[in-house]
Amino acid sequence: MRGRKPQPVYPIARYAARWHAASVAMMMLVSLLAMGGCTSFWTGKNDESEKEARLKELLTVPKPPDLIRDASITQGMNTIQVDGVAAVNGLSGTGAPAIPSIYRDQLLEEMRRHDVKDPNHFLELNETSLVRVRAFIPPGARRGDPVDLQVMSPPRTETKDLHGGWVLESRLRHQQMLQSSVRQSEVMVVGTGPVLTRADYDPSEDVAYRLEGIVLGGGRVQIERKLGLILRPEYQHVKMSAAIASAINRRFYFFDGTTRRGIAKAIEDDYIEIEVHPRYRGNEDRMVAVVRSLGVAPESSATQKRLAELARRLAEPATSSDAALQLEGLGESAIPTLLEGLQASDPELRFYAAEALAYLDRVEAIDPLIEAASSTAAFRHPALIALEGIEQRLAIDGLSRLLNEASLEARYGAFCAIRRRPDARQYLAAEVLADSFRLYDVASDASPAIIVSLREHPEIVLMGNPRPIEIPTFLMGPHGIMLKNEPSKPGMVRISRFKAGEDDKRVTVSSDAKSVIQGIAAVGGGYGDVVAVLREAKHRDFLKDQLAINPLPKRLRTYFRGEHDGDPDHDGDPDDEELDEELSASSDNADGNSSEDDQ
Repeated sequence: MRGRKPQPVYPIARYAARWHAASVAMMMLVSLLAMGGCTSFWTGKNDESEKEARLKELLTVPKPPDLIRDASITQGMNTIQVDGVAAVNGLSGTGAPAIPSIYRDQLLEEMRRHDVKDPNHFLELNETSLVRVRAFIPPGARRGDPVDLQVMSPPRTETKDLHGGWVLESRLRHQQMLQSSVRQSEVMVVGTGPVLTRADYDPSEDVAYRLEGIVLGGGRVQIERKLGLILRPEYQHVKMSAAIASAINRRFYFFDGTTRRGIAKAIEDDYIEIEVHPRYRGNEDRMVAVVRSLGVAPESSATQKRLAELARRLAEPATSSDAALQLEGLGESAIPTLLEGLQASDPELRFYAAEALAYLDRVEAIDPLIEAASSTAAFRHPALIALEGIEQRLAIDGLSRLLNEASLEARYGAFCAIRRRPDARQYLAAEVLADSFRLYDVASDASPAIIVSLREHPEIVLMGNPRPIEIPTFLMGPHGIMLKNEPSKPGMVRISRFKAGEDDKRVTVSSDAKSVIQGIAAVGGGYGDVVAVLREAKHRDFLKDQLAINPLPKRLRTYFRGEHDGDPDHDGDPDDEELDEELSASSDNADGNSSEDDQ
């Protein structure tokens, strides 16, 4: 029997065998090193000691800062812009078919999504118009909060006028351009309501003003906007995050039913979520500023030393504002220091102390804040916001005194502060007219005025007792509304409305402003019709009293320290010195009279 032929040994197999032997040897060496210690083969250092040092570093809690603002920055304090498209209907032949565009495509997609029958035919009618809709969601907004809607016709539109139109339900989303494509968020605002065109309240002859407008309070927020603090890198630690949240909750909490709940929650080692405290609803900026002025450590014997230092800083104009924030953050223990600050001769120092006391719900703050709102324009807006939230009835009494001020800003600002309070119905009676706009008749010892709102609510406020509207012959309003003097009935006005396809409507009323407004509503006129008639009456000098377009106090004004000291008539804002004179001639320049806050 022959022997087997030996098989050749290829180099690759030989190398594999050698690698296997080397691997086994290396594993044995590592095992021996592990048994003898953890000294690194490459560096000669002990790996275990490095791990222990790293672990010790991770477990070391950073030294807490003096104030929360030293360790954090804010998140969620920006205003979110949301956009959408909508259809406006109810136009008296001033609409136009929607021309092909990206906006038409978006609206058709929305209409199909909600099972609208024959959307193309609807968009071809002259009683409809395609518009862009925009809104701004403020920080801390809650689901259901109202927001104003801005309405704009797209470029190259054939629509002639949006007056009298109604924005059908529109869904607004936040839009971002990412890598040459538009990304949209979920629906953040849903809105609908009657359009108040810019031409209704602005006397300009610019035809573009007929193609843009607002829907006051027509949007409803669909999301919850949370505020938060992001810890700086050197303070990012789970225990530090928990300590800061605990410091916030010691000062700010409320009762949810029978459960006490703090406003802060440590979500991550670098992020703390903050809920808006009910007392600061509508002034989230103030709340966040106070939160960031809190100390991290609990109150102790060192608190008295801090109070003494803050009292010194409260007496210095350059540091008084920040000192008041920190004292407000300390809460009850800071009240004596703030009360002492009310005795300062400097109106600026008194204001900062009074503002902090107001958020601690102290009645001692009311009179100094009323004085500030009356005499100093730079302090008017924050003073009114602070007074609005004081629960005691004395705050209402103080705000009512401001209704007699010469400044329309102070008067209307005080009126809005009362209206926003939960107990407003006990002090203000509104008559709801067409389009659900409100008519208020408010007693005032100051010169009579008619105030038109461009924010929050469609409302007209009659301050004092405005004189009758003197129409020599007739006054033409928008879209078929006519006011005519009744020679046979002195002091009476006949209001008529002629509209194609409908019966003519007529009513005879007294020539006083309230009756005229009620009469326009009785013949089917809306808020825009009333505003346009009042503006035209003022322009033609038929209306003798002041007509003010949204004279709200401005949010951000500069206080000029050291100027006009001791002058009680100086308001601290040179741009406001002729405000009332401008407002009295508001029909000549409606934009110049509007002190609407910037978005």
